[in-house]
Amino acid sequence: MSTERNRPLIEIYISAFLIVLLAGIPTAEIIVRKLFGMGLKGGYDYTRHIVLWLTLLGASVNSFTDRHMKIEFCTKFLSERGKRFADSLSLFIVVLVSGVFFIISAVFLKMGFTPDNKIGVISQRLITVIMPVGFLLVIVREMQKKALSKGRLVALCIGIAAALWASVSPLVNCICEIAGDVPEWAWTLSDYSVVSVAALKLPLLLLFIASGVLGAPIFAVLGGIAYMLITASGSYAEISANEFYTMLIGNTVPAIPLFTLTGFILSESKAGDRLIRTFNAFFGWMPAGIIIASVVICAFFTVFTGASGVTILAIGGLLAAILEKNGIEERYRDGLLCSAGSIGLLFPPSLPMILYGIIAQLDIKAMFLGGIFPGLLLVLSLVITGFIYISKHPIKRVKSTASECASSFVASIWEILLPFIIIFSYFSGLTTLVETGAVAVLYTMLVEFVIKRELHFKDMFTIARKSVPIIAGILIILGMAKVLSYYMIDEQIPQRFADWIAMHIHSKILFLFLLNIALLLVGCFMDIYSAIMVVVPLIIPLGEVFGIHPIHLGIIFLANLELGYITPPVGLNLFLASYRFNVPLDKMYRAVVPFFLIMLLTVFVITYVPGFTLLMAR
Repeated sequence: MSTERNRPLIEIYISAFLIVLLAGIPTAEIIVRKLFGMGLKGGYDYTRHIVLWLTLLGASVNSFTDRHMKIEFCTKFLSERGKRFADSLSLFIVVLVSGVFFIISAVFLKMGFTPDNKIGVISQRLITVIMPVGFLLVIVREMQKKALSKGRLVALCIGIAAALWASVSPLVNCICEIAGDVPEWAWTLSDYSVVSVAALKLPLLLLFIASGVLGAPIFAVLGGIAYMLITASGSYAEISANEFYTMLIGNTVPAIPLFTLTGFILSESKAGDRLIRTFNAFFGWMPAGIIIASVVICAFFTVFTGASGVTILAIGGLLAAILEKNGIEERYRDGLLCSAGSIGLLFPPSLPMILYGIIAQLDIKAMFLGGIFPGLLLVLSLVITGFIYISKHPIKRVKSTASECASSFVASIWEILLPFIIIFSYFSGLTTLVETGAVAVLYTMLVEFVIKRELHFKDMFTIARKSVPIIAGILIILGMAKVLSYYMIDEQIPQRFADWIAMHIHSKILFLFLLNIALLLVGCFMDIYSAIMVVVPLIIPLGEVFGIHPIHLGIIFLANLELGYITPPVGLNLFLASYRFNVPLDKMYRAVVPFFLIMLLTVFVITYVPGFTLLMAR
């Protein structure tokens, strides 16, 4: 088995090819548009569906290599027998959820598209077939991960049976759609299936939560809870596949794998060594200089990517190497980079600030001005941790000369130009966010493959092998979270929450405190763009009730969402950093706590001292 596990899977070869296409199609789109005034037929749709393929192919690889995101803290305290039980329970959950999504994806494929639906010249059914195939592959690779012991075999059989029973309703609906009618017994069976899921809603919810605590993959836990709740509510269960699909083919989603790929290309080359030399020359002479530089770089990068997760994936590895070279211990640098990856959203021209202003119908310029001082406060809070750290762990300062600064700058000029090229191409309107990610990939390849010649094109397979599991691990969770988000919106849970607050809370100070807590939870479970679309319309009326300036309310919202990214146990950046730095989640939790507390204090200052926001925004 060990030899087999070291052998590259066919999914990796396909993914390596798809990654090249993912960068190539948007680039060709730019060229064709500039030369001929028109885009490639189906170009954007191909790009978005490549992400769908990468997600599901990568998910199957993660099943085989046991690299799905999971919370493993509690398993460390289990006996060997307990660990075997947890492993069997995890297999049951993965098979159950993947089996359900295999079936409803096939139903979605049949009912959601007609033979006339095409993307460019290719049938949409053919392109989207990766959904049922991918979930089936996840089950197969999960079975191949280790030998099927008696416990795992029982878990596999029960999981398959449970998946079939939970999927009776969408199967009957599909057969009825195709055949025009089905026997009465089929409808009865369908009703029994839905009723049984509804009757077992609470035990199933507890089972999924327990399995998550015991190490089941997070995507399976989220997907299982979402599907169970949607089915129990009486909604069409197959909507789960539609929501998963819709999330992964979102217009801006391809930017995530593209920027991630950029970071991996840089980290596989000697770009890190050149940047380390440059940073040491320019900042090494300052107290905590290299820490300050890392924080500022993260904030700077997050400004124009608009999503903090991209920052960790794209430049986290490089900055970790720089900090390690300068003697920063692992626990501090992991916590710093995980936290620094969530700042920057309050600086112009941050995309979330623009979107918030549009949804809340506020002056965008006023939002930009209002975010400057709060953003600087968050940056300063992390810089302070650097000074505290060096007071206990002195860092050797680097003496540099003007000639060393100039020499190191020239050596790394190609990498230093990258963020400026990205900013110019995107904010000048020359490229979209996805096209900007493609430009970043191709520019980095040009530098490292052609100009520096430190990588060869055969190295793309190695880069794909390292990056695809991370890309897939993140995106499959986002897809399942979208399914859960659909249920919450459909059941009007956010609206009920807002109504309850308006009815029971009468103190402005208490309201702001509860708002902070609620937004931290939102930041844990929802991406910032979904949260803006869903939550902002609900909190604006509440802000008016308590007399909170709308610009101040917006900055409070965004600052809390930033902090939500690193809020244990399920803040997204915690998972991203755990993946990127190859650190267990429990260690990442401990590493991030000091940074979380100082940023939490800063968020409270931003919340209760509106002057920081309104000084420039009035």
